[in-house]
Amino acid sequence: MTFKTVVIGLLCGSAALWAAAGHAAEDPAASSALYSEKGDQTCLKCHDDAPYNLVMKTKHGVKGDARTPAANHGCESCHGPSATHASSRPAKGEKRVPPAIVFSGPDASPAEARGQACLGCHKSATRMKWQGSQHEANEVACNNCHTVHADKDPILAKATQPEKCFSCHSQQRADSFQYSHHPVREGKVACSDCHNVHGSPGPKLVKGFNVNATCYTCHADKRGPYLWEHQPVRENCDNCHNPHGSPQAAMLTERQPYLCSSCHSSTSNQSGGWFGGKSSLSGGHTQANYMNNRSCLNCHSNIHGSNSPAGEAFLR
Repeated sequence: MTFKTVVIGLLCGSAALWAAAGHAAEDPAASSALYSEKGDQTCLKCHDDAPYNLVMKTKHGVKGDARTPAANHGCESCHGPSATHASSRPAKGEKRVPPAIVFSGPDASPAEARGQACLGCHKSATRMKWQGSQHEANEVACNNCHTVHADKDPILAKATQPEKCFSCHSQQRADSFQYSHHPVREGKVACSDCHNVHGSPGPKLVKGFNVNATCYTCHADKRGPYLWEHQPVRENCDNCHNPHGSPQAAMLTERQPYLCSSCHSSTSNQSGGWFGGKSSLSGGHTQANYMNNRSCLNCHSNIHGSNSPAGEAFLR
C-alpha cells in the first residue's frame, strides 16, 4: 500500500465521519448558486435609477474595501441570496418572487431579519447594546431610521436628524417648539448628542449611565462636587428641567416659585415656602417679594450647589 493510498483513505474516512455527524459536505457550486451570478450587475439591470443606484456613491458601494457589500455579494450582501428573484419570470399580473430580505413596503421582512442584515457588519462600538434596547424591543429596524441608498443619510446630519426622530416622538417634537429649548431645530444640537439610539445602560437611551452624567458632558459647571449639595439636583436634572423644551426660562418644568414650593412648603419642611410658609407678620418674606423677577433665585442663585462655607442656603 502506497503513501498516497493511505492519505486518500484517511480523507475519505474523515468525510464519512463528518457526514455521519450530521454535517453535509459543502459544495462550492451549490453554496454560490443562491446568489446571482453577476452580483450587483444583475440587480442594476432593473434597479438602475434613483434611489437604488445611489448606493454606489456611498461607503457601501466601494469595491476596493473588502469589508463593504460591493466587494462581496453586492446588493445581495444586504438583501440576502436572491438569484430566484432575479431569474423569476412571473405571469402577467403576478409579482416577481421577492428578494430574501425586503426592507420596505407591504412585503417588508420582519424587523429582526432586517436588523440582522445590518448587524452582520455593524455590531461594535455604539451598537454593542442594541440587543434588548428599547428600539429593538419595539421592533424598530435599522432602515426605519437610516436611508442606506442616500448619498448622505439624513439621520447622520444634525440639521435633518430631528425630523426623523420626531416622526415617532411627537411629544418631544411639540416640546421643541416651546419658548425655552435646546437648539435642536437650529441644527446646533442633535438628538444623538444626548441619546444613544442603538442602546444604552442608562434610562431613556441616554448616553451616560444616568441623566445627570449625560447632562454634565455639556454642563460641566453643574457637576460639582460641592460642599453644599442640593439634593434634587444631585438626584436627577429632570426633577426641575424638561430637556426637550418648556414655556419657562431655563427649561424649568414649572414657573417659580411654584417649582421650588413643590418641595419647600411648610407642610414638608421648615424652609418657609410659598404655600403656608413665613409671612410678613413673622418677620419673613412676603409673597410679593417672592413673585419679583426670578423669584427664589433672586437670593438663592447658587441653586445647583455651593462651595462657600456659608452656602448652606445656596445664597449668592
